[in-house]
Amino acid sequence: MSTRIVSVNVNGVRAAYRKGMGDWLADRGVDILCLQEVRAETEDLVNLLGDGWHVAHDAATAKGRAGVAIASREQPLAVRTDFGPADFDSAGRWLEADFRINGKVVTVVSVYVHAGEVDTPKQVEKYKFLDAMELRLAELGRDGALALIVGDLNVGHRTLDIKNWKGNLKNSGFLPTERAYFDRFIGGEDDEKYNSGAGLGWVDLGRQFAGEVPGPYTWWSQRGQAFDTDTGWRIDYHLATPALAATALTYAIDKAGSWDTRWSDHAPVVIDYDI
Repeated sequence: MSTRIVSVNVNGVRAAYRKGMGDWLADRGVDILCLQEVRAETEDLVNLLGDGWHVAHDAATAKGRAGVAIASREQPLAVRTDFGPADFDSAGRWLEADFRINGKVVTVVSVYVHAGEVDTPKQVEKYKFLDAMELRLAELGRDGALALIVGDLNVGHRTLDIKNWKGNLKNSGFLPTERAYFDRFIGGEDDEKYNSGAGLGWVDLGRQFAGEVPGPYTWWSQRGQAFDTDTGWRIDYHLATPALAATALTYAIDKAGSWDTRWSDHAPVVIDYDI
C-alpha cells in the first residue's frame, strides 16, 4: 500500500480552516501532512486536525510568524529541529521526522525558506539558511538513505518555474545566487544535468513528473489577476533522495478551481510513494 505525503504552505492554518482546508483534508487520504507558515500554537493544530493525527510542530521565535509542522497517521520514531550553527535562529523553518514505513526508516523534513529581500538583512538570513540546508542535505543524502525535503523553498530554480521570469531576474526568489544553491542540490539549468544525479543528487519530483514544461505552478500572488491568468511560481517542492524518488508513483498539485475557493495562496503538492 502506498504512502501519501502532502506539503502545503497554509498561510496561517486557522485562516485556512475557516476557508475550507478541513473539507479538502477529509477527502484526500493523507498519511503524512507537512505544513509551512502555520502561524499558530500546537494546541490550535491539534484541535483543528482532530483525532487520529500525531502532530509535531516547531513554532517561530516571533509569535505569529512562520512555523512548520508534520502531522501523521503513525507516530514518528523521532523528531528533530536542530539545524545550522548554534547561533542561527531557524525556529519555525526546519522540522525533521523519522517514520518506519513497511520496515524502512524514512526521514521527512518540512521546510520554510525565508522569502528574502534584496539588499536587506532578510536576504542575509536567507543565504544563511540555504548554507545550512546545503550541509544538511549532504548529510541526509548519504548511503542510499530514504529522505524527503518538502515545503515552500521560496526559490524558483529555472525559467520554467516562473511565468514572468524575465521581470524577476533581480528579485529575491529568482536571483542567480539563490538558484545556484539549487544547481548544487539537484543539477543545473542544462536539461541533461537536471535531475540526473548532478550536485548532491537530490531529485525534484515535480519536474520529474511534469517534464520540461512551464510550471506547473504552486503559488500565485494575492494581488491582481495572478491566479486567474496562471501567472505563478513553482516554489513548493518534494526533493527526494534517489532511493526514495524511485518509489514515487503519482504527482498532483491541488490547485483550487477558482480564486474565491482558495484556502491558501499556495496549492498542496501531493505524491504517493510505494515504499
